[in-house]
Amino acid sequence: MQGTLSLSQYVKKRIGVKMGANHSMRNMLSRSFGARSFPVFWHYWNPIWSYYLSRNVMRPLSAFLPLPLAIFITFLFSGAIHDLAVSLVKWNTIVFFTPWFGLMGLIVIISNKANITYGKFSWYIRASINAIIICVSLGLTYFLEMLYT
Repeated sequence: MQGTLSLSQYVKKRIGVKMGANHSMRNMLSRSFGARSFPVFWHYWNPIWSYYLSRNVMRPLSAFLPLPLAIFITFLFSGAIHDLAVSLVKWNTIVFFTPWFGLMGLIVIISNKANITYGKFSWYIRASINAIIICVSLGLTYFLEMLYT
């Protein structure tokens, strides 16, 4: 059961090597970008952060909310934490990551619902598709931020 995994077990399951192993970053990047879909990209991305988000945000929310809504709120929460960290460093209120992560959360939900996969393509094509989704969502968020400020 996932709830009984320790952080180190969770990381090893996600990236295939022990936390802090020589190739842990390479494995995470390779598995993430080479994922067969955008939801699977997030399954592998930053396993330490996702471990805590899953345990402390998504799973508790999914106990009383539909899973897609719990996923969306988890992405918003993660974005808000990123905004808070940047705001503290810059000592200025930043609200960029919350809408960007919200948009990526919507893409994950829509991709799941529509069963959008590209696993039949080579690793390089899959990595390009995942990178393009991230870059387009980033660009759209930046464009909308410029439009409304």
